Amino acid sequence: MYRIFRHYVPKTLLMLGLAEAVILLASVYVGVALIVVAQGAMDTSREELLLKALTFAAVMLMTMTAMGLYQRDLREGPRALLLRLALSFLGGLLVMSIVWVVDPSLMVGARAFVIALLASFLGIASCRFLCVPRTDFRWSRRVLVLGVGNRALQIASLRRRSDRHGVTIVGFVDIGVDERVVQGRAVFPLGPTTLYDLAARHDVDEIVVALDERRNRLPLEQVLECKMKGMRVLDESSYLERQLGKIRLDTLQPSSVVFADGFTQAVLKPTSKRLFDIAVSLALLILAAPLMLLTALAILIESRGQGPVLYSQERVGRGRIFSVLKFRSMRVDAEKNGVAQWARKDDDRITKVGRFIRKTRIDELPQLVNVLKGDMSFVGPRPERPQFVQELARQIPYFELRHHVKPGITGWAQVCYPYGASVEDAREKLQYDLYYLKNYSLFLDLMIIVQTLQVVIWGKGSR
Repeated sequence: MYRIFRHYVPKTLLMLGLAEAVILLASVYVGVALIVVAQGAMDTSREELLLKALTFAAVMLMTMTAMGLYQRDLREGPRALLLRLALSFLGGLLVMSIVWVVDPSLMVGARAFVIALLASFLGIASCRFLCVPRTDFRWSRRVLVLGVGNRALQIASLRRRSDRHGVTIVGFVDIGVDERVVQGRAVFPLGPTTLYDLAARHDVDEIVVALDERRNRLPLEQVLECKMKGMRVLDESSYLERQLGKIRLDTLQPSSVVFADGFTQAVLKPTSKRLFDIAVSLALLILAAPLMLLTALAILIESRGQGPVLYSQERVGRGRIFSVLKFRSMRVDAEKNGVAQWARKDDDRITKVGRFIRKTRIDELPQLVNVLKGDMSFVGPRPERPQFVQELARQIPYFELRHHVKPGITGWAQVCYPYGASVEDAREKLQYDLYYLKNYSLFLDLMIIVQTLQVVIWGKGSR
């Protein structure tokens, strides 16, 4: 994987994005070339044509990302993948129509554009179905795991294809210090050979140290030899963070937080993050104003004017309590006993309008006002209710770390994990929140915002 602005991006996804960007750019030139052959003249300069091609490629890549086509855990069959691709091109067509209205100079002619759209769709579909399955293995890094105990077992237990993205586990090295629990995998005794010789024999690119007890047991000189001869060396927690896009709580130690590279970026860059929040929330409030008005009318009509349109609820952010705004999606007496409750699947407290606005996340739009007020950020850990925070902080280690940054309307946990409605769900989502805290960057914020669109479109994790 490559680390871009502190965020891990699988090599296969990066190469795929570059390949499809080339297809998109080439399709514009193909469309223009065919029109030139038919008409015998080109009405634009090379520089202008390059700008038009770059605009087309950027828009299409953005809509494809919004549809989840570059999500690391995308595991869908050909039909579902083709549907996502078709919807992303439909979205790209709509965005390019807006571009044409705003600045026609950024568009090629109508006939050339149609040809480019069809050519790029066929090219990208062919790339997805024919090329990607054949190249994924060839691009993967060959990994040798040092250890055969419980920590090594965590690596061996990764079953999902997305969790093994970009790597091939060559085997596990038993140096005689761990009780062997890894089964059904190649295990190499170190014996008389050195770790470097073993790694070189199997053409290894990377060594992951996953010993249950490293103190006075790690063959430091041999590991250092591998590093000095060009092999990458990392520990098990860093490997799992990279592959899973989260920080496993069972691998996290206080020293990991204190000495790790990260965990300060979102805290130390409040000014740039605040400016970003204001710009995004203002733009979305203007764009969403008609939709918010229609939602308010629908709530009033369904409730026959009884009860409020907006619902205010206490949440915790950066260690203080504030009131978060949402469109009311439940009955007025949803918590008539005054006890906070997790939302349940098929919750009978949710109204008909509420079911729709929760599924499409329209109920969250009033929180843009919270962002403008400074109570929240656009991207960050979701704020929890005070009653739940006390309970979760007692049961989940490191839970309070998420309160060192402003809570957000959306976040890395919301993109990667479905709706959380239990302590175990909160524990799982915390692992994604910690990844965000450690690897924060404006690039990651932008990625989360774009990927949130596909969460809304496909209704992932709503209740």
